[in-house]
Amino acid sequence: MHFPLSETALAQGVGCVLQAASGPQRQILRCHDGLTIEAEAGAAYEIVDRNRDAQPDAVNLQGRAIFVDAPARSVGRGFQIMTPQAIAAVRGTQWAVDVSGTRTSVFVVTGRVAVRRVSGNTRGVSLGPGEGVDVEAGTSSLVVRRWPAARAAALLARLGR
Repeated sequence: MHFPLSETALAQGVGCVLQAASGPQRQILRCHDGLTIEAEAGAAYEIVDRNRDAQPDAVNLQGRAIFVDAPARSVGRGFQIMTPQAIAAVRGTQWAVDVSGTRTSVFVVTGRVAVRRVSGNTRGVSLGPGEGVDVEAGTSSLVVRRWPAARAAALLARLGR
């Protein structure tokens, strides 16, 4: 389900409270286990609760960007972001995922995040703080890069950071 600002009840159905953010228009979901998901204005996403325990297990992101702050108890449950090109699974605490056209970009602020393609037999990568990866269609190896400060700041600014 995509969460427009008016659909607070839907957010609560997956154990989260939807709140408006100050600054750039965006949505913030604060979940019972401490998980926080911030979506930039116009982001197309669905919260996934596979086992129906009122705790989100994943986000299906189809467009624009989200920022995830996942505390240790969320990490143990295997929280992930799924996009058309990639799956980013939490191994740490804070990261951003941006879907633009046929590319998914993942950037880690703190902790570790594992990223792999949705399809194909390419090896996944593990990102640490300050590192990012761009995932496009195809089978080429994923390349981890330290993101320039300007690129990281531009993405995080879209998310009010």
